[in-house]
Amino acid sequence: MNRFQKFALTAGLAASVAIGFGANFAQAQGVQEAEWPAALNPENLAKKRPKPPFDLTGTWQQDLKPRNGVAQSFRFGPPYPKFKEAGQQALIEGEKAAKAGLAYRDSIGQCFPAGLPMISTRVWPIGMIQLPTSIWMVHAFLNSFRIVYIDGREHTDPDLRIDTYNGESIGKWEGDTLVIDTVGFNPDQHYIDSGIPTSDKLHIIERVKMVDKDTLQFDYIMTDPENWEGEWKSTKYYSRRNMEIPEVECTPRLNERITATQGHRAEDK
Repeated sequence: MNRFQKFALTAGLAASVAIGFGANFAQAQGVQEAEWPAALNPENLAKKRPKPPFDLTGTWQQDLKPRNGVAQSFRFGPPYPKFKEAGQQALIEGEKAAKAGLAYRDSIGQCFPAGLPMISTRVWPIGMIQLPTSIWMVHAFLNSFRIVYIDGREHTDPDLRIDTYNGESIGKWEGDTLVIDTVGFNPDQHYIDSGIPTSDKLHIIERVKMVDKDTLQFDYIMTDPENWEGEWKSTKYYSRRNMEIPEVECTPRLNERITATQGHRAEDK
């Protein structure tokens, strides 16, 4: 089943909900009794496992202070990999838009999910809860939700998986490092940095280390053979914060006001 067939299936199921078949919709979407122990299944949680090297539970936020003389950024480049035609064009068009004070491919501003990896570098904090089977993440930015499964499961069969903006994340411990393997991305309006496109072949590896009790290091290794050559690498740091994660929604009316304000500012320049 390709992503277009999946979309058609999802749309059809959504229509069934509207006429009262919510249970069927939930089951078809995978919200049903799992054939394996679910992440919050008491028996799965109670299984004996080696003690993890560290616990991510807490509230974290990207730290933009320079490190070892290197400036930090919410962007994932430069340096960039060698982009194919669509990526090269995006760099050119994005730079022109920036010089003109205009937004370029501002899908986030139109309430599309930021998606991985961009959701990880918004200026909002990230709440994390680590359990024996999984790590639950809630980003304050639009309350984007992500689960990293660490109970030994494999990735879902691509023919059964519903692709999402944060993908399906499977983690494992390698010494003092948590290695997170994420696939299954929805490429619709899913960009990196200034409009660099992604495809459903996007594959992200995150190598996570606890530098000290209040600092995390994430090494990102990203591949997408349809949009760039080789590996796109970037390192980000996160500091522990004493902050709550508020409820946040993206609404068209709110963004219309923000866009209008930005437009007036651009005109004033």
